[in-house]
Amino acid sequence: MSDEPQPQPQQPNRGWASGAPEAAGKAKKPKRPKRTGWRRLIPTWRIVLSTVVVGLLLVVGGFFLGYHLVQIPAANALATKQSNVYLYADGTVLARDGEVNRESVGLARISKDAQHAVLAAEDRDFYSESAIDPMAMVRAGWNTATGKGKQSGSTITQQYVKNYYLAQDQTVTRKVKEFFIAIKLDREKSKAEILEGYLNTSFFGRGAYGIQSAAQAYFGVDAKDLTAAQGAYLASLLNAPSQYDVVAHPENRPAAEARWNYVMNGMVEKGWLSASERAAAKFPKPKQSTISTNMSGQRGYVVNIVKKYLIENGIVDEEELGRGGYRITTTLQKDKQDAFVKAVDDKLMSQLDKKERKVDTYVRAGGASVDPKTGKVVAMYNGIDYVKQYTPNATRRDFQVGSTFKPFVFTSAVENRSETQDGRTINPNTRYDGTSERPVEGWAGGRYAPENEDHRDYGNVTVREATDKSINAVYAQMAVDVGSDKVMQTAIDLGLSKNTPELTPSPSIALGVATASPLDMAEAYATLANHGRHSTYTLVEKVMKDGKHEIELPERREHQAVSREAADTTTSVLRSVVQNGTASAAQAVGRPAAAKTGTAEEDTAAWFAGYTPDLATVVAVMGQDPKTAAHKPLYGAMGLPRINGGGAPAEIWSQYTRNALEGEPVADFDLRLQTGADVTAPPSSDASDEPGDGDESGSGDPDTPSTDDEDDTRTPGDSGGSTPPGDSGGTETGPPTTGGGTPSTGGPSTEPGPTGGGDSGGDPGDDSSNGGTDPGGGATDGAGGGDTGTGLPGFPGTPRRQ
Repeated sequence: MSDEPQPQPQQPNRGWASGAPEAAGKAKKPKRPKRTGWRRLIPTWRIVLSTVVVGLLLVVGGFFLGYHLVQIPAANALATKQSNVYLYADGTVLARDGEVNRESVGLARISKDAQHAVLAAEDRDFYSESAIDPMAMVRAGWNTATGKGKQSGSTITQQYVKNYYLAQDQTVTRKVKEFFIAIKLDREKSKAEILEGYLNTSFFGRGAYGIQSAAQAYFGVDAKDLTAAQGAYLASLLNAPSQYDVVAHPENRPAAEARWNYVMNGMVEKGWLSASERAAAKFPKPKQSTISTNMSGQRGYVVNIVKKYLIENGIVDEEELGRGGYRITTTLQKDKQDAFVKAVDDKLMSQLDKKERKVDTYVRAGGASVDPKTGKVVAMYNGIDYVKQYTPNATRRDFQVGSTFKPFVFTSAVENRSETQDGRTINPNTRYDGTSERPVEGWAGGRYAPENEDHRDYGNVTVREATDKSINAVYAQMAVDVGSDKVMQTAIDLGLSKNTPELTPSPSIALGVATASPLDMAEAYATLANHGRHSTYTLVEKVMKDGKHEIELPERREHQAVSREAADTTTSVLRSVVQNGTASAAQAVGRPAAAKTGTAEEDTAAWFAGYTPDLATVVAVMGQDPKTAAHKPLYGAMGLPRINGGGAPAEIWSQYTRNALEGEPVADFDLRLQTGADVTAPPSSDASDEPGDGDESGSGDPDTPSTDDEDDTRTPGDSGGSTPPGDSGGTETGPPTTGGGTPSTGGPSTEPGPTGGGDSGGDPGDDSSNGGTDPGGGATDGAGGGDTGTGLPGFPGTPRRQ
């Protein structure tokens, strides 16, 4: 047996075997007691954490998804819709067209005070804050929910997005879009661009969209001229446009003033307004609300005429003009425009009795006034009211111009150095046979024997006398002597449209069968007043688009249409018509004037065309049935036997011209005359040349219109002549007919010498030395005979009176 310890047999681990179930029981966590009662309602921290994480992921994901899905849309139709604004030359508003009263302007054209006032009212931290203000949105929502008033909590950027890109509906979808578009817009546009857009799209009440329209609607000024007080009032309106209009709702003045004070104080807080300026400021008084200018009165006529002018001259495309946004400064001068309307009312419209005299319902008036030196149209008269009479009488081309055309014949004679059939140079002293119904000589188109007024025979008369008395027989012959084709071209050169109806080469052209408009005639007479230099008339001074971009206008074109000699000699003859002839009413203007009267066939229109050195104006009184639009004679209108060019039209012209030039220095005509024109030949002594009633102011029986005036057309081709009211001699007796031109030296195209080189009272038939060797029209004028307006070849219907 060994002494070493013997290994003992190992005893089974009783504890392990028997304790296994116990050990297993110790490793298992005890079960949590079930939550009972109110504890079941409280989420565990795990649920809260999970919810927060998932929520953040959804918000972030939704934000990025929304940011990428929501795009900046095109502007809504209402936001871009603007009116076109038409202004007088001095910048005052003449009219607005379009359904929306909005005129967008650049930020530079909005006063700083007005800009700051809007910021103080709506978003004082606009320049430093982001496009959205979550806290403001939460605060606004809380205030609205707790009854402290409905508030948007939107920044100016968000409001601009709503105004310009979205609709005004209060929906979650719209608010979400507004949110994302505002963020994108803030990254793509400058603060100045956003503020400009907001100011041009906000609604201020009184139908005014945008601060420019609002400034005009409430204070009658442009946005650039708004004061701090005015700007604060307009800014206050943004909160409640209708309610804060203290004119429409005087009972709300306390609330409006409280809002105004809030805005003004905000401007002081931000350093945009000094305390002293704030203390001195007073609550502004808005002007009375007026009915929209719309198209009433002269406005509708002017708007349509200017639109047509812009389109026809390629300045603005018709479709673009229809979209609006144009600020159009016209050449019309408000004081002259008002003077024209008043003159028509005083001398014509106030004399009508439409209830007692049916003929008075036919009376229409039209006129145009042009600055001879610039070609600018400074005034127009188109009718009593655009909403009652739509046709613009200043531009219509459907009434014969009558004897107001005769000066163009004489101008053409001097311009072309024309001669009579027997070789005498035509000048103011050239004598013609003034016998009524004398067939013209040298015309190959057929017999043409125009009738003078009342069949009066004048015998041998000078051209000056024939113009004073508007003798048809003389001027029809002169047209043939010059060449009716040349006469037509001269009329076009002076300013008449080549498309003027009935402007055709025939002897009757001299009697005014053409139907030019008053504006056409004013342009032509302005050329005579401007010494033969023609400027195509213009109605527009400046055109701006969206308040930023100036549209280029056609370059002003001026050229010598006829020689100064031709134009000035015509002026000297027309001065005689004022001093001694049918245009004597023009003497009432109180300054040197040249003019001619005219009457259309059957007395359907009476004309007065005249000018001073500073202003050329044409007035027409027309007869038209308001129901059928047919031309109507004016016998008995105003209670008179007939309306004549020397009557109401001349009186309108005189009153208008006198008032339009009031305060302007009196200017005399500076004339360079045709050789011999400075000396006036003695008057004719023919027994039949006795005092008469004149071509416009005669006292013919209205029941026998065939003898009322110069141009009886019962027989095709006939026409007539006249003498001025009470004129016993009919001619001047001295140099005053030169209108102030002082004779000096020169040839045919310069001012004549003291003796003139012409007929000074000798043989009336010998004028061959009076300048010019070009035979002019010759024996025939070469015109064919295709016209059949009154039954004879070559002669359209001639006016009964001129």
